[in-house]
Amino acid sequence: QVPLVESGGGLVQAGDSLRLSCAASGRTVSNYAMGWFRQDPGKGREFVAAISRSGTNLFYADSVKGRFTISRDNGKNTVNLEMNSLKPEDTAVYYCAAVPPLLLFRLCVSPSVVEYWGQGTQVTVSS
Repeated sequence: QVPLVESGGGLVQAGDSLRLSCAASGRTVSNYAMGWFRQDPGKGREFVAAISRSGTNLFYADSVKGRFTISRDNGKNTVNLEMNSLKPEDTAVYYCAAVPPLLLFRLCVSPSVVEYWGQGTQVTVSS
């Protein structure tokens, strides 16, 4: 298994920034492509961002492009999501996800290919 633990969520005001981190134990995250999803109550999980195993290829949802930045540090076994200019509509539970590298592009389309999920961290943006 690749237990994933997210941290860094919280309550902020519109326009503020937050940095989410996803730490892995067990197998190294360098073996996986990684991503972030978010979910509002009563809705499905929405793709936010993804990063290839090497960190070379990055993908973002249109709703966060230009505001969020995904990065990874394979040496520290972590994946991060830097969120700037936060909006109330960014409010959700944010989940870290790991997939085999060949499924990176499918990860951007559907959460069904995710092999491992974190437990989620709440982000609340007040107006």
